Amino acid sequence: MNRRSIEEALNSLNELVLQGKLMEAFETYYHENVSMQENNLAPTVSKAANRAREVEFLSNVTEFRGAKVKALGVGDGVSFVMWKYDYTHKEWGVRNYTQISVQQWQDGQIINEQFIYAN
Repeated sequence: MNRRSIEEALNSLNELVLQGKLMEAFETYYHENVSMQENNLAPTVSKAANRAREVEFLSNVTEFRGAKVKALGVGDGVSFVMWKYDYTHKEWGVRNYTQISVQQWQDGQIINEQFIYAN
């Protein structure tokens, strides 16, 4: 994918997230063989496994106060987004933090994503 097509897809994905349509964004922009990794933990591999992980996460959010894109960048086959999140999680309590998401793209979808943030 070239930079322009990645930037267009990334902007559309981010807009869906900001509208609260996280699962629509996931279904549209994530590859069947996607690998998603939280910090240095072992990655979760496959769209089905990551779908289950996302659904579980969303079911545990008890209050969502906001998300904001702070910065983004696009290169050949890669992008990143700096997010600011503010929500309450049933198990983790109040979460207010900045997260960097680094994505690798293949066939118009994210094939690999790593989330980097402080615990």
